[in-house]
Amino acid sequence: MSTAVMKILNVLRDEGGLQGKDIANIVAVSPATVSRWSSGKATPDLKTQTIIAELRYVVDRLAEFYTADETRLWLHTPHPMLDGEKAIDLINAGKTELVLGIIENLDSGAYT
Repeated sequence: MSTAVMKILNVLRDEGGLQGKDIANIVAVSPATVSRWSSGKATPDLKTQTIIAELRYVVDRLAEFYTADETRLWLHTPHPMLDGEKAIDLINAGKTELVLGIIENLDSGAYT
């Protein structure tokens, strides 16, 4: 099965503090499905792989500023610069660029 997906899921857990249920909620599958992906017993479809890859990129960027626990909280908390939306919901909706725009502002020191 896809070792690339397995590696990404490990990064999401280690650097993003995300649990299987978090990832399941983000991509709208069951935690058991995420467990099968993590163990290599199944592979997500291409759309889901894309969402997982985008989530990893966001987590990688957030890891520059936050601990894993802080990153998880940041992803799950409504953000005023995202019109009160949660980053995880926007990533799932294919609007990762909005989330990355906020992170770029963090990088430039515009706000925290």
